[in-house]
Amino acid sequence: MIKKIVAPLFMPLSLCLELLLVGLFLLWFTRKQKAGKIVVSLGIALLMIFSYGAVSNILLKSLECKYPALNDINKYSDVKWVVVLGGGHISDPKLPANDQLSSSSLARLVEGIRIHKKLKNSRLILSGGRVFDSVPEAYTMAKAAVSLGVDASDLIQESISRDTKDQAMHIKKIVEDERFILVTSACHIPRSIALFKKHGMNPIPGPTDYLIKERQGGISPGMFSPCADELRKVERAVHEYLGLAWAKIVGYI
Repeated sequence: MIKKIVAPLFMPLSLCLELLLVGLFLLWFTRKQKAGKIVVSLGIALLMIFSYGAVSNILLKSLECKYPALNDINKYSDVKWVVVLGGGHISDPKLPANDQLSSSSLARLVEGIRIHKKLKNSRLILSGGRVFDSVPEAYTMAKAAVSLGVDASDLIQESISRDTKDQAMHIKKIVEDERFILVTSACHIPRSIALFKKHGMNPIPGPTDYLIKERQGGISPGMFSPCADELRKVERAVHEYLGLAWAKIVGYI
């Protein structure tokens, strides 16, 4: 829980704003005018750099390209488990279940359903507990899956876990030593696979929710201007690199 509160302070946007605040403090309330100008300039420069697609693509490429997309599912016809890791939700009862899921969670769920429908006799394990919401994410994903045509009897909810490490521990109790397809965001798949393998499991990577897509036939003018979407991509990449570093430091992977 603490790491989920502290981690945002180290995200690119937060760091840039922190630099700007420190710089403004130096300019307005101290005589260190030169230092203040340098810090403010650094904050603005980093904010611009992080907002360009070239930077976000460089940071994400090593994460998203580690495992290929799961296009040929037929060769896994013997696999009976499809595990979908939750990626965030807000349980607003005024909205249908699919709209309560974050864009990452919805993309993961749709990919899990696609794979599940191609694998006869497979079951979907939906994983996600309560973090900042009173309703487990697995419950919301299950409601969305049923509304999208999945038979409720094909679903298993893992609603205790609070992070990826917990998910690996609790899912092992279900799948034991059997192979399973692990569905999560492409940038999240390297850390997830490492954590699950650390628990002696046999995951097959099922990356989805790709942030890097290669445009066919030409370039977009938006590639040459700063964009909030690119800043969000950088934050996703930094989040994963911090997660990988922390997992290695504490021995989770």
